[in-house]
Amino acid sequence: MSARHPIIAITGSSGSGTTTVTMTFQQIFRREGVKAAIVYGDAFHRYDRDAMRAKMEEAHDKGETHFSHFGPEANLFEELETLFRGYGEGGTGKIRKYLHEEEEAAPYQKTAGTFTPWEDIPLDTDMLFYEGLHGAIVTERVNVAQHPDLLIGVVPVINLEWVQKLHRDKLVRGYTQEAIVDTILRRMPDYVHYICPQFSQTHVNFQRVPTVDTSNPFIARDVPSPDESMLIIRFKNPRGVDFPYLLSMLADSFMSRPNTIVCPGSKMPLAMQLIFTPMIWQLMDGKRRV
Repeated sequence: MSARHPIIAITGSSGSGTTTVTMTFQQIFRREGVKAAIVYGDAFHRYDRDAMRAKMEEAHDKGETHFSHFGPEANLFEELETLFRGYGEGGTGKIRKYLHEEEEAAPYQKTAGTFTPWEDIPLDTDMLFYEGLHGAIVTERVNVAQHPDLLIGVVPVINLEWVQKLHRDKLVRGYTQEAIVDTILRRMPDYVHYICPQFSQTHVNFQRVPTVDTSNPFIARDVPSPDESMLIIRFKNPRGVDFPYLLSMLADSFMSRPNTIVCPGSKMPLAMQLIFTPMIWQLMDGKRRV
């Protein structure tokens, strides 16, 4: 943690909705005049698309059926912690981009599924913002979770997460149902060991729970809408949280535990604005004081 160079990290698995959270933070940054260095977690995958496919085939031939993007073998955890530590100390660090599509890759004269070269974060940013799979990862070798000033988990219940992933990967990325289900099964051990434990490290968790039947997510015809969901917001440390104010602003909300608010799923953008805008003010005020 660093008052001079604060870090915010959003962590969540594939299909959890972290991209929507990032869009909300970008709105806050624009409104409040905050210049944030935005880093995406897929830049810290160890292999590009072709190399990852080859590694998966190699693991399969060896009978290793659980090699995935969720685990340490396929990621640069040490480099991610180095970035967080270095930014906290000096306001810079090495970053790159993973190029998902041809349109994104063309300006770099690269092909889709590859990385841009590593480059330094400019020294004039106000804070670092990370969105990805491992913003709160802790292993025997690294402790990324100790560095962010604000850690946020985005965790739909598992069936909803699978529904969202199935629809996104089929409609946007063109994958088959069989390929997506195979990915879900292959990732499950790493999901249990490296994704779930992060949500015990996060300062605030957002969990969306559908109010419609998702008991068989593999045949769901559509993704439950925010209006068909409830949102559970859990604060790790409720000290300083103005719960009466939040309840008054979030219609039809209530507290299920002393550190937990439940509200309609459609209130998620508003809830994030209400909760995180004052937190960003505090981080920026602390930066100015230093």
